Amino acid sequence: MLDARAKLLLKALVERYIEDGQPVGSRTLSRASGLELSPATIRNVMADLEDLGLIASPHTSAGRIPTAKGYRLFVDTMLTVQREHITPHSLAAEQPQKVIANAAHLLSSLSQFVGVVMAPRRASVFRHIEFLRLSERRVLIILVSPDGDVQNRVVFLQSDFSQAQLTETANYLNSHYSGLTMEQVRESVKTEVATLQGEIAELMQAAVQVGGEADAQDEVVISGERNLLAVSDFSKDMGNLRRAFDMFEQKTQLLRLLDVSSQAEGVRIFIGGESQVVPFEELSVVSAPYEVDGQIVGTLGVIGPLRMPYDKMIQIVDITSRLVSNALSHRTDPKF
Repeated sequence: MLDARAKLLLKALVERYIEDGQPVGSRTLSRASGLELSPATIRNVMADLEDLGLIASPHTSAGRIPTAKGYRLFVDTMLTVQREHITPHSLAAEQPQKVIANAAHLLSSLSQFVGVVMAPRRASVFRHIEFLRLSERRVLIILVSPDGDVQNRVVFLQSDFSQAQLTETANYLNSHYSGLTMEQVRESVKTEVATLQGEIAELMQAAVQVGGEADAQDEVVISGERNLLAVSDFSKDMGNLRRAFDMFEQKTQLLRLLDVSSQAEGVRIFIGGESQVVPFEELSVVSAPYEVDGQIVGTLGVIGPLRMPYDKMIQIVDITSRLVSNALSHRTDPKF
């Protein structure tokens, strides 16, 4: 347990370090805290905070910096979020996919870090399908979902089909399978493949594969990875930067993190190094779930360095989650 003086000094140290990124010395801390304490007294308190693992002393400086444990205590007990007016770009769009993409961009542009959105998980259903012959055995598959999302994929087939055959097959699939999930279509392929004409079976299998791949690729939308290049905490350590970009590319760890975030209401903060949820020590994540018609369907957030302005990130994430919920629920009255 910290006394009031130690809490105030820790709060002042974290805020000062977030602001300028430099280790904080006792004289600077005395001015920042507003306490009339001698440098010796402040050094004693800082030594106690260091013994508790809340701050650390870099080898090259006499000042102190907060640890992940110190950030956690600051966020949980000392952070005051002032609601400021943020006027983000409209997320309104006819296609839910565009709302998700706009939200990731909005998070990135407002935070100047990385914006990430886990798209709503739902069974992939197609309303309409088209095949367009591009060249020999090379076909463009166009899938349209019931809510207007459009997926385009170029595939290479074992057989070569004329455009007339492709059109005939598309008409058959639209009349027999429109409105079914890709999983239901996949089961039909297994049971009916022997009785279907060759071109229908092969093209149906290709369409099912495209639908599954599109779902997997669009599950996490990321924007603003290059913003980390301007963050000194990363730019001076290329190893950390590579690890971050590997995580963005693979997306598996991001999915696990956002999955955890969707299990609780409101804004959550994950600080690197404190659990297996955050992939490595140098990153923090501020996240919140979003809803469609009152049901949580996904999660969004901001990924940045430990030294981020958490109060501002909480506002950005909270407001964006509400905007996305409104847009996807087709509400015009933002409920802030």
